[in-house]
Amino acid sequence: MDDVVIFSGSAHREFAAELCENLGVPLSGAVTSRFSNDCLQAQLLANCRKRDVFIVQPLVPPTQEHLVELLMMIDAARGASAAQITAVVPHYAYARSDKKDRSRISIGAKLVAELLKTSGMSRMLTMNLHSPQVHGFFSTPVDHLTAIGELANHYRGRDLSDHVVVSPDFGAAKQAQQFARLLNLPLASGSKRRLADDRVVIDSIVGDVAGKHAIILDDEIATGGSILEIVDRLRDHGATGTSVTTTHGLFSGRAVERLGNHDFISEVVCTNTVPRPKDWPALVQRSVAPMFADAIRRIHCGESLSSMFAGVDPTHAPPVTDGLF
Repeated sequence: MDDVVIFSGSAHREFAAELCENLGVPLSGAVTSRFSNDCLQAQLLANCRKRDVFIVQPLVPPTQEHLVELLMMIDAARGASAAQITAVVPHYAYARSDKKDRSRISIGAKLVAELLKTSGMSRMLTMNLHSPQVHGFFSTPVDHLTAIGELANHYRGRDLSDHVVVSPDFGAAKQAQQFARLLNLPLASGSKRRLADDRVVIDSIVGDVAGKHAIILDDEIATGGSILEIVDRLRDHGATGTSVTTTHGLFSGRAVERLGNHDFISEVVCTNTVPRPKDWPALVQRSVAPMFADAIRRIHCGESLSSMFAGVDPTHAPPVTDGLF
């Protein structure tokens, strides 16, 4: 790994430090400064020439500043003659802007993908994109990790005989189905209509949840509106309680207060793709930094990432040949 250089933007230095510790590679220095006219400038403090550069930066609030910082760091690495530049973006916030569902709006996921390429990005390493089509917005390679195996590990070893996995909507049902399969549990789903960014209505629950403890799985939680709505519907349909599980725990607005003090939510579990809220000690956070470290090692060494998904995500796992080939 001598030719690997890892930098971190300002969004989540703790994650980058843990990643480097797992790799046995030092975290190289970088400085972001601000001119008097409020423009940003990024400087990398380690040699990049002909080296494999990885820049760690989840897109978390203030999202636009962190995005520009990432673009400038990529551009600085390109100007410093890096052999390859990988943007390590554990949370790609613009993935939610993945379709034109109203007149005259920008498809932000595609636009930001093009900006990253223009800045000099060779490839991206990310986790749990909001929808499959976002992968296709990139003309550079994208290595897309999943957290459902790590999240499932939190529940293994428990008595889950009276549990059910619940997806807040049909769009997330495929990931929830994989999660339910890992835990050998039945699956149910909500029927959701989104009225605004922070307002949803769940009309019904498809599946049997009466008398069961529901494990709600979502890819991202911001304000918690969808979660609160599905929790209320589960109570109405006879569920005995809920656990909330997500990959990206943003918990913006009043989400910490609303979810942390809810009498029908026994626990909230997330990964560390984004910084942990400072005022929620009861939040359970599972680290995916070792997974990212393994992926970086494989990328640098030219090894396949498919074996990382074996038994977890059949879409990306190596094909089963049954000894025929």
